[in-house]
Amino acid sequence: MALRERELQKTVRVFNARGSRVIRCPLCLLPVPDCICAAKPKASSRSAFCFVMYKGEAYKPTNTGRLIADVAPENFAFVWDRTMPDPQLLALLKNPKYAPIVVFPQQYAAAERCINEVKTGDKIPLFVMLDGTWREAKKMFSKSPYLDGFPVLGIQPEKSSLYQLREAAHDHQLCTAEVGIAVLEMAGDHQASADLATYFTTFRRNYIAGKPHLNFDL
Repeated sequence: MALRERELQKTVRVFNARGSRVIRCPLCLLPVPDCICAAKPKASSRSAFCFVMYKGEAYKPTNTGRLIADVAPENFAFVWDRTMPDPQLLALLKNPKYAPIVVFPQQYAAAERCINEVKTGDKIPLFVMLDGTWREAKKMFSKSPYLDGFPVLGIQPEKSSLYQLREAAHDHQLCTAEVGIAVLEMAGDHQASADLATYFTTFRRNYIAGKPHLNFDL
């Protein structure tokens, strides 16, 4: 949310995308009658998250990265820039307090970078989430050389995504919150994972409630 506010302050154009006339909660971005702020869980995650977001992603009410941020008190968000990465992002990745782990399908990474479990010793795992459409995420992964030295954690979904609110390029792809649920579980953050799963279910249900004209399965 902080990134969204910073981007709104910088823009000189009025945000006029589809749904822009809907009166939304300024925090959860759902229509006011469907607000989920009362269901926000207590931030309990011991893991940290770094969201590298494609331009415009922070504005979208369908973005579920903010749900992860609500359960992970240590969360950071930056707009991706291919040629001029944010200096604060680079500093964060070098911070000895954290052990950065890029979360991305492993078939796109060199074998020696791929890991299947989270072991960071005394350091806090910092999960780097490339947040955007599938095409945008692949572009960020391939054109961000400052991420090349970090391990890559892949998520193997046991079932198809329940999201349905945005079209995925492949049936097996999960939304950002669903990936967050999985990596928190792998990191041993079981309570945070469970809280996020419940929160995501509430978000999905309330978002769909505001779209009665669409034929979604609850």
